[in-house]
Amino acid sequence: MERGSDKHSARMDDALEAEVRGMMTAGRETRGQEWNSPEPSGEDQPDVDLAPDGTLAGGVPDGMTEQDIELRSEIASFLGKECWPCDAQALLLKAAEMNAPERVLNRLRDLAPGVAYENMQEVWSALHGGVEAHRF
Repeated sequence: MERGSDKHSARMDDALEAEVRGMMTAGRETRGQEWNSPEPSGEDQPDVDLAPDGTLAGGVPDGMTEQDIELRSEIASFLGKECWPCDAQALLLKAAEMNAPERVLNRLRDLAPGVAYENMQEVWSALHGGVEAHRF
């Protein structure tokens, strides 16, 4: 089998791939320390972007728009993974604690009080956001 590179063993190639997988799939900066991040483009250089003509890296599933994906992702980024399950009030408090912008807080205020949400998808459905079409 031709691997295309003979600098590393297959095990080392897999380890290196696992190291950068998060950066490649996240579409955003994943480093914890700012000093370890690459510098932005200079004044006389074009901005580097994964999708220069759009705002989204990757495809958009059927039944959703780019704006749906961006807003759902933004809301989820301020809620984290540790708050589930919880009600609308707890979600609003968590987002405020994480310094969420007003547009996120306003969307969370639209949730019905007293309803327990198991995950972000239930929250997004309750906010009447676009939902991915099922593939068969």
